[in-house]
Amino acid sequence: MTADTTPDADLPQIYLITPTEVDLNSYPDRLAACLDAEQVACVRLSLATRDEDRIGRTADAIRAVTSERDVALVIERHVALVARHGLDGVHLLDGARSVRAVRKDLGEDAIIGTFCGQSRHDGMTAGELNADYVSFGPVGETALDDGSRATLDLFDWWSQMIEVPVVAEGALDVELIRVVSPHVDFFALGDEIWRNDDPAAALRLLMAAMS
Repeated sequence: MTADTTPDADLPQIYLITPTEVDLNSYPDRLAACLDAEQVACVRLSLATRDEDRIGRTADAIRAVTSERDVALVIERHVALVARHGLDGVHLLDGARSVRAVRKDLGEDAIIGTFCGQSRHDGMTAGELNADYVSFGPVGETALDDGSRATLDLFDWWSQMIEVPVVAEGALDVELIRVVSPHVDFFALGDEIWRNDDPAAALRLLMAAMS
């Protein structure tokens, strides 16, 4: 996954994160509506379950939606399921620690991204180890974990100093997207849209804040 180089490349691209629990009777249609409503660069399968069969069935159902629309699909953590289910890559959660080994396992063509919290050092190291992107967050206020946030200063510094694409994620809203937009390559949106009855409409509203 690389930043766009088209004339609209000054605007961030959208990266969708699935809910942690997915109803296969309804979610593929909800996802399809979002992908048809707006241009999306990538979808991340991010399930809470450890049930391998359930993860696999969900991956297959979502891949049917994304592949039809030429949208990349990565899975969170489960490196061994990438090749098995024909996915485009993996999103890691441990900063730079696994990037080298996972790149060796999946090869140069796979998308490998990693969440680096608020750590510049982890982000830079992941980039040096050939990660395709790093993500920082949460951007918005949250009571989860220790409450630390990825600040505007971090994204501003990264955009000026580092070429590796950067993703902003976590507790985003219209105002945060408006402020951070000039400094990031991607916004990762999950609960921000899926908690709405019409996620496609919520996606359009948040995307409008970029411009």
